Amino acid sequence: MARRDPRLREDAFARGLNSRRDFTLLLLARLAMSTSRAMAGVVVPLYLVALGFSGIELGFIFLVAGAAAALMATLVGFAAARIPARIFMISIPMLASFAALVYAFSQDRAALFAFAAIGTFGRGAGAGAGNVGPQQPAESQLIARVVHSQRRNQAFGIISAASSAGAVVGAGLSAVLALSPSSRLAVIAAFRPGMLAIAIFSALAAMAAVLLTKGRPANPDHRSRQRLFAFPINSRRLVYRLWATNTLNGIAVGMFGPFVTYWLHIRFRAGQATIGELYLLINVGTVAAGLVAPQVARVHGTVRATSALRILQGLLLIPLALAPSIIWAGAIYFIRMFAQRTALPLRQSYVMAMADPNEQARVAALSNLPSQVMSAVSPTLSGYLFEESLLSAPLLIGGLLQAASAVLFFAFFHRDAPPEEIPSG
Repeated sequence: MARRDPRLREDAFARGLNSRRDFTLLLLARLAMSTSRAMAGVVVPLYLVALGFSGIELGFIFLVAGAAAALMATLVGFAAARIPARIFMISIPMLASFAALVYAFSQDRAALFAFAAIGTFGRGAGAGAGNVGPQQPAESQLIARVVHSQRRNQAFGIISAASSAGAVVGAGLSAVLALSPSSRLAVIAAFRPGMLAIAIFSALAAMAAVLLTKGRPANPDHRSRQRLFAFPINSRRLVYRLWATNTLNGIAVGMFGPFVTYWLHIRFRAGQATIGELYLLINVGTVAAGLVAPQVARVHGTVRATSALRILQGLLLIPLALAPSIIWAGAIYFIRMFAQRTALPLRQSYVMAMADPNEQARVAALSNLPSQVMSAVSPTLSGYLFEESLLSAPLLIGGLLQAASAVLFFAFFHRDAPPEEIPSG
């Protein structure tokens, strides 16, 4: 029997070390960025309300931020075929950091609108921090490439748990740093510590990404070399179906997601400290969700588990809208967030599993494009409904649409198991 070349063993060992190191750095970057996003989900809406922004104006500012996030994520997805993904893991958090610095020292409305777009504030709002920003297509591609397919669900679950842990830190800091401005002139000073913390944690995420292996983009095919914006032809069936499900889900998420903090503030007169404490408890309780996700998928199958959990997410918005107190609202929201954080890594892992390896970043970006666009547009309707004192309507509409999107997801994909779930032989 021929002996294996020792140099090949050394190369394989080195690649293994780099993969483990890179995954650890991705974990740290997600932890830091989720901390930043969780804080922004509390601090930014309350800061804008304190400056006198109405519900309609908040809806428009979330529209601007959502449109910018959709555009940036799409560009990242395509460009990752030509440019190393780590570049986006560095540059986008740095943009968010700079935007938070502007918010820390300005109350100029034009600047606040512009830098909400640059920092994509309003994305991943509420107690959630799963969507960490437009760099996510690059992040998903990197995760899929540094782990074995048998551990892909587990890897995405661990990343999701890091999001929850970061959200714990962010919510805790939001509660600790909460101050009550006595006048409009004191608003910036009261919210400045929170904004500076957002800037610092975003910068830490970028610093972690700087240490990632300086690899080339992932083996693009000849079409990708010729055309930057090549459509993922080999994965087009997957993309088309995800467009259908994610359009409905995007409308649903946009109806309520960016307004969680605002809704709690208006409905129950909750301030930054109360909301921060509520999010802290929810995030502590949901850290384990990402870790149990692989076991749920192993028992029920990835598609079945993802669909059922998303249906539950949608339907729980109905009792949430009717909750008589912030305690009941918090309890229902906790269950919903646990379901959301269990389903999210499974869905991300499934998309990476079913996409062509050379098209993963593009699929990650394009599959989420309808969701991002619709979740950017629908807050304007929610803002109008909130302004008309129809506080339950956005939740009820969003809940039904999210449940419908989950049913459609199951109808499309229940016969298409990921490779690791197909029996061998």
